[in-house]
Amino acid sequence: MTHLSVVRSEHRKRQVLLVDDHPLIRQILRSIMEAYPDFEVIGEAADGEQAIALTAQYNPDVVLMDINMPKINGIAATRCIK
Repeated sequence: MTHLSVVRSEHRKRQVLLVDDHPLIRQILRSIMEAYPDFEVIGEAADGEQAIALTAQYNPDVVLMDINMPKINGIAATRCIK
């Protein structure tokens, strides 16, 4: 008789960094993301410069990035992060 064992991997939440220069938009995005149990917001950035620094610090699974922002725009920040 053979016994089969099932190995379950720990279900890990996807870590998300929110990047937008408008605090209200970040708040709305956080509310939406927190409604999904598979996601965890681990940080927020108000510009591309902060996004680059926080990505290096936290290494999120997902960066939800605005395009038009001060200092470094979302496209340039995404290039740096990638």
